[in-house]
Amino acid sequence: MRLVGLLNENQTWIGAEQGDEVVLLAPVDDFYADPERWLAADALRGAERRPAAALEFRAPVRRDAKVFCAGLNYRAHAAEADMATPDFPDVFGRWASTLVPSETPVPVPVGEPGLDWEGELAVIVGRELRNASPTEVEDAVIGFTCFNDISARTHQLNASQWTVGKNADASGPIGPVVVTRDEIPDPYALRIRTRLDGETVQDGGTAQMIFNIGQIGAYVSECVTLLPGDVIATGTPEGIGAARKPPVFMRPGQVVEVEIERIGVLRNPIVASNDRARVAAAILAARGEE
Repeated sequence: MRLVGLLNENQTWIGAEQGDEVVLLAPVDDFYADPERWLAADALRGAERRPAAALEFRAPVRRDAKVFCAGLNYRAHAAEADMATPDFPDVFGRWASTLVPSETPVPVPVGEPGLDWEGELAVIVGRELRNASPTEVEDAVIGFTCFNDISARTHQLNASQWTVGKNADASGPIGPVVVTRDEIPDPYALRIRTRLDGETVQDGGTAQMIFNIGQIGAYVSECVTLLPGDVIATGTPEGIGAARKPPVFMRPGQVVEVEIERIGVLRNPIVASNDRARVAAAILAARGEE
């Protein structure tokens, strides 16, 4: 099944793609309160359908979801960043309010020469996990999606804490769909590519992860209870813009795409912070509003 977030009656719903249509399943909070119910075949029968072309899409996550991102989870990426390979998952947090769907504009913050890309595989948690084993985490995954951990490098690297540079407005594109676990039997055999204006800037594969999905989630769950709808982003392969000589950053007018095989293409334009109308629309999209 291929799940999407969509705007319905001024709130985010979860739907399921079926050809050119989307079956409306439930409001996002209702869906994650009982994901197994809504993923059952019976939930699709008799549900309202709408043409996909007529829909306004949203990030397929709860507004209060916890978003955990694994940094430096590919050896070649750690090397290009001139940082040591971590002994434990190097996890930092994002606010769900930064998550936006495909096609949403991403503004360059004031004081930044541009933004950096980080194409990643992300997973959506489907069951409560507390002090879970890696196997329990893997079994609890609802599905897989593309994620772009867009980074404001100046603000990220001005201090030892990454929080501000990793939480710029609308800087967490996710989607365009969540592909359920039954359709991706091996998440460690997926190719990840990032393109800037059509030029490939990252080309890696999930087989290169240092810590797998289960290990990252298990480590987090030792301290933080994971809930249905929480997100784990698994890190980026080598090829970031900040590591190039000279550095290359995304600037207004450019378009970034993250493509993961079997999932699809996540596409977002980059805009200036003073592009008021598009920035306002992006922030509303992150809130799940019109």
